[in-house]
Amino acid sequence: MTNLERYNRLFIRDLRVKEEDLQGLRYRGIRTWDSLGHMDLMSDMEETFDIHISTSDVMDFSSYEKGKEVLKKYGVVI
Repeated sequence: MTNLERYNRLFIRDLRVKEEDLQGLRYRGIRTWDSLGHMDLMSDMEETFDIHISTSDVMDFSSYEKGKEVLKKYGVVI
């Protein structure tokens, strides 16, 4: 499984969205991506990619697209 597939699966599972809804998805843009959903997603990102995301990067992780940029800082190429 590629990193992109892993990344997408986390959004699909944690936020209960369809793959076709990922592009343009933003924090608080859907009911399930609230503060609790965000922390669950961040925790699963850390576990899946074996990284520790800083508090500032957790705050900066504001969309599906922005998340790819954040992960790249940790050596995770999506």
